[in-house]
Amino acid sequence: MKFGLFLTVGRAESGAEATALQTLRASRGVGSSAPAFGVRSLQRRFSYALIVSVMLALLTVHDSNAQGSKADYERSAGLSRQFSGKVFRDRVQANWLPGNTSFWYEVKTAREASEFIWINALTGERKQLDRAPENSTTNSATAGETPRASRRTGADTSLTFINRTPAEVELFWLTTDGPRQSYGKLAPGAQREQHTFAGHAWVVTDAAGQTLASFEGQEKASDAIITTNAIATTGTGRPRGNRAGGAGGTPRPPARDTSPDGKWRALIKDFNVVLKEVSSGEEAALTKDGTEDDAYRDRFYWSPDSKHVVAVRVEKGQEHKVSFVESSPKDQVQPKLVTFEYLKPGDKLPHPRPALFDVAVKKQIPVSDALFPNPFTESGSMDIRWAKDSSRFTFRHNQRGHQVLRIVAVDAKTGQARAIVDEQSPTFIDYSGKNFLEWLDDTGELIWMSERDGWNHLYLYDAKTGRVKNQITKGEWVVRSVDRVDKEKRQIWFRAGGIVPGQDPYFIHYARVNFDGSSLTLLTEGYGSHTLEFSPDRQFIIDSYTRVDMPAVTELRRVEDGKLVTKLETAEMRALLKEGWRAPERFVAKARDGKTDIYGVIVRPTNFDPAKKYPVIENIYAGPQGAFTPKTFSAMPRMQELAELGFIVVQMDGLGTSLRSKKFHDVCWKNLGDAGFPDRVLWIKAAAAKRPEMDLTRVGIYGTSAGGQNALGGLLTHGDFYKAGVSDCGCHDNRMDKIWWNEQWMGWPVDKHYDEQSNVTLAKNLQGKLLLMVGEMDKNVDPASTTQVVNALIKANKDFEYLVVPGAGHGVAGSPYGKRRLHDFFVRALHGKEPRWN
Repeated sequence: MKFGLFLTVGRAESGAEATALQTLRASRGVGSSAPAFGVRSLQRRFSYALIVSVMLALLTVHDSNAQGSKADYERSAGLSRQFSGKVFRDRVQANWLPGNTSFWYEVKTAREASEFIWINALTGERKQLDRAPENSTTNSATAGETPRASRRTGADTSLTFINRTPAEVELFWLTTDGPRQSYGKLAPGAQREQHTFAGHAWVVTDAAGQTLASFEGQEKASDAIITTNAIATTGTGRPRGNRAGGAGGTPRPPARDTSPDGKWRALIKDFNVVLKEVSSGEEAALTKDGTEDDAYRDRFYWSPDSKHVVAVRVEKGQEHKVSFVESSPKDQVQPKLVTFEYLKPGDKLPHPRPALFDVAVKKQIPVSDALFPNPFTESGSMDIRWAKDSSRFTFRHNQRGHQVLRIVAVDAKTGQARAIVDEQSPTFIDYSGKNFLEWLDDTGELIWMSERDGWNHLYLYDAKTGRVKNQITKGEWVVRSVDRVDKEKRQIWFRAGGIVPGQDPYFIHYARVNFDGSSLTLLTEGYGSHTLEFSPDRQFIIDSYTRVDMPAVTELRRVEDGKLVTKLETAEMRALLKEGWRAPERFVAKARDGKTDIYGVIVRPTNFDPAKKYPVIENIYAGPQGAFTPKTFSAMPRMQELAELGFIVVQMDGLGTSLRSKKFHDVCWKNLGDAGFPDRVLWIKAAAAKRPEMDLTRVGIYGTSAGGQNALGGLLTHGDFYKAGVSDCGCHDNRMDKIWWNEQWMGWPVDKHYDEQSNVTLAKNLQGKLLLMVGEMDKNVDPASTTQVVNALIKANKDFEYLVVPGAGHGVAGSPYGKRRLHDFFVRALHGKEPRWN
């Protein structure tokens, strides 16, 4: 802000200045006939006083508009309320009429207004109705019945809570540890759009604290309608199907102790297997070598013909107890010691092996474990499944180290084991994120997911011989998940990323393909990330797609060929724009190899001034299990509140994260310390090259969990670029965190890479300003992981800030206090100002 000040000394007095001079004259006993020198002297003194007063006033005005001011804090805090409920025509919930050739929907056209629309699905004909028709079928999903912790963190989304009860209700988010975190109250008849993430759980209670119902965030923005009896979450509606991260396939018969023909019962006595004839009660010991440390478990898998039974023998793994002190328990004055089981990398795991028995001769048939010598399992369970003809049983073997994944078949008569599927990788197999198996028993086939050609695709196997019959999907794109396998039509319905040339490869599109790889049909095409709802007979789809800079466009398409029938709605956002909403900017730059595209977003404050210079803050989460840059529309992006304090906030997914090629992902192998920083720094520099408002002399970084590890890592390994960071609940040393996540990417056995990339090891390299946050009761990441960093920083004589929140679990920065502390830290560190929030 620039100011010009022009004063003329000795000019004729006028207005307020004349009045002030008269007051000065009177106070000094000076009349109108006083000597000219005395008057001029007073006039000069007044002019100088006036200059000082004006300059102080201007400085005060400038300070009130400074970045990180009280006005900025107030605007940041009010964004959710300001932007909520300002987008209309963005949600279509189809209510199908008998015959499934027409449907109606209600669409909001203003905060308190809506329309009823009827659509002929065959022709696209559209009519406005006076009221909702009767005898329709909605695909809306119901809210969860049992409150539970948030299980996963997916894409940005929102839930619009609508209180249709006669009383006030309270909203709670269930953290990953399960505790409730209040998000305020909702008056009768009121509604509120709440930012959340797919997979996050919410609970609504009445004034007495009784739970009315629970909800889960979906990939598509949804309504959470609160009534006195039933609650429906609209906008999702479709069957979820098998996800890429799940086992998929035909459900296995449950483990049971009684044979299918009812003649035999298997049981465990003194850690050994005993076979009991039901009719006579006679018992025969099938094993004698079981011990407490290497016992047979009381889970049995009978062949359909009742001639064989499989038990699982498990050698015990080690116990690993994590303990910490709850300093301020709610039910007593004195602190509590809290202890729980928490396996870490390198710990000895349970070792399960199948034990096969011939019932007629009451003997064990030896099974060699050469193909499954060291399975990775925390529970000691086995995925055992008998063939319909009782000729063999199969199970999945994930070898420790995650470089071998097999489907092993064991002959029921001989005990001979062979690999039906033998997946191997010199780096890692992403068993936790790209894993799909569907048994096709009637045709003796199976469908398997693999990255063997460098991209995540599906393969059709001969399940008897283990021969690959054909690759089902192929190309430089990835199968994100499988929604449905139609065994009769021999078709697969799936979600894909990167399948539409020229679009962001993280956008989700839907497609269908035959088992033999023919007739690949795209069901979506619009430029954005898609969600679908099918008509009850699966002949039509309601396709909704958005981007971070565009609310939903909703279309009716035919399933047969994916062709457009008609556009249903284009979201209306004029009311949102009138409130000053500013869309995030999508930006793409090259990675360290100069070839690969890195995709990200740039978030600016709503009062953005291109003539100003803004510090840049990166929101980082480089966990290899996914990709985390928002791709879909939200009226309240999670980074906007921070940007509102006078920052430009960015987020991108660098090399080493998932959902791209295998080569892209493999950068993380034994290399979590890399965190894609070479790509991130280049991306930010490329963005700033054409955006002079981005001040790269003041760059900050923040993140939670793996992002907390990354945020501190940025200061330790790229301190010349990042000047300040907030690390929240970080897994700073991968030997200190949960076993499955860390061994998946860092490998097994635990080797030098764990030590070399530990933030504890690197703490001596700290540059810049640091705020460490941790929850005292964090059961997701051992809080000692942060404390050990604190110890190393002290030993290295480094300055830093440290916040431990009593009673808090994982994700302190997500709490109101933690968020405020994060905001204050960056205002001080990057603006050089004391926060003016109170």
